[in-house]
Amino acid sequence: QVRLVESGGGLVQAGGSLRLSCAASGRPFSTYAMGWFRQAPGKERDFVAAISWRGATTNYTDSVKGRFTISRDNTKNTVYLQMNSLKSEDTAVYYCAAGQSIRAVQAGDGLDAWGQGTLVTVSS
Repeated sequence: QVRLVESGGGLVQAGGSLRLSCAASGRPFSTYAMGWFRQAPGKERDFVAAISWRGATTNYTDSVKGRFTISRDNTKNTVYLQMNSLKSEDTAVYYCAAGQSIRAVQAGDGLDAWGQGTLVTVSS
């Protein structure tokens, strides 16, 4: 089983940038599609972005398209989320997740592992 640990969250002003990282250990990282989700206070956890196991395919929720970029480095067992032009509504706990396909990750369905989350706070 893969284990996931996120890092890189913090406090940033609106319009700023952050890069989140998710380090994997355990089962070979390159066999998994990966994704990022977020949960704002008082709301459900929502899909943000996903990437296929080779990195050839990416998907994003509409609200982050053009601002966020998901990428992965299979040599470092790490997936990243570069977040630019941050808005106050991006404030949330961000989680990474691993799944068997990019479709499964995007659906948040039957995922193999979740990280513990990292808090991103965007001040306006």
